[in-house]
Amino acid sequence: MPRRFNLLGFQGDPDVLLSRRRLLAGAAALMSALAAPRLLAQTGDVIRLGQTVAFTGPLGDIGQAMHRGSKVCFDAVNGQGGVHGRRIELVAKDDGYVVQRALQNVQGFLEDPQLFGLFSCMGTPIIESMLPLIRHTDVPCFSPLTGASSARPSDMRNVLNLRASYPEEAERLVEHLATIGLKRIAVAYQNNSFGQEVLQSAEKAIRRHQLSLAASASIQNDASDAAAAAKTISASAPDAVLLGLAGKPTVGFVKAIRAERKGLPLYALSVMGSAATLSALGDDGVGIAVSQVVPLPNRSVVPVVRDFLKAWHATPGAIEPSHLALEGYINARVFVETLRRAGRHLTRKSFIDAAWNIKRLDLGGFQLNFLEPGRNASRFVELTMIGRGGRFIR
Repeated sequence: MPRRFNLLGFQGDPDVLLSRRRLLAGAAALMSALAAPRLLAQTGDVIRLGQTVAFTGPLGDIGQAMHRGSKVCFDAVNGQGGVHGRRIELVAKDDGYVVQRALQNVQGFLEDPQLFGLFSCMGTPIIESMLPLIRHTDVPCFSPLTGASSARPSDMRNVLNLRASYPEEAERLVEHLATIGLKRIAVAYQNNSFGQEVLQSAEKAIRRHQLSLAASASIQNDASDAAAAAKTISASAPDAVLLGLAGKPTVGFVKAIRAERKGLPLYALSVMGSAATLSALGDDGVGIAVSQVVPLPNRSVVPVVRDFLKAWHATPGAIEPSHLALEGYINARVFVETLRRAGRHLTRKSFIDAAWNIKRLDLGGFQLNFLEPGRNASRFVELTMIGRGGRFIR
């Protein structure tokens, strides 16, 4: 049976690993065909993008919000005639945040002769696993939803990352703690690759700002040891706790640490802020500071947010606008701008070249600068706080 994976953590399973090897072997036959640039010059051509994303499972709310944010942008562009006369078609397949299903989705996309590229695929373990399928090809992998260094290869020019990295988020949080005079910082981190990277980044930032690490405690993906971790953290008497957590471990640890020390300041990364997590936290979430990689989605004084809200409300749907929805919209806006710059005689190569030639692009309160493979184009990180009703405030 395939195993489910909590956000951004991959743990080896013999059956999954075997399936991955089979998928990789099957995909090898596609490499030579995919490596050849395809000309899309005829007016009216469709630019087809593949997206493997969680619509169901514990992270389904993240995938739905991000996908819809992208879709409202593409629909608005298509409604105005597309880009150079070409309509953008976003084909999304649910993977439930299961690596094996995601790899099957990606292989299916790569077998489609009309596929132009992959767009906003979701999650570190999934991106890590799919990178070998597109290595040595010209298939663009645009704006994957992960901040992990492991999913940002410096030798793959076709992987185009937008969002700020987890180390950058951790640095911003620690910098803030140093600025307000909090000295003893504890770190609660998920026992997976995501959590380990946050811990290592936080430790470096703590040393750089001449603070002290009061304690660190790992938490399993099922949150079974969250209460024990809270006791360890509480016993160290920290001034604040940085959370390298997402999903169930966030809820388990926050509730446990609130029971130990109710007023202890808590600081978290953007990935903790899904609608399901905020709902499960309830009043225990109020006051948690959270780094964000896009602006507040209701701050209409920011031009790109105003554009987003206009497109969002023009499309029927019950989902509330969120940071993740805005991130999806921004990803789509940058994709559209890259298409425009690539020109009418479009190939995958011309698209990738156009992306790396984007310098100091301002979408209206959100700047991007494509520097080199392995680097993210955006360095936007701001701090928000969870208010009453699970809404973010500045």
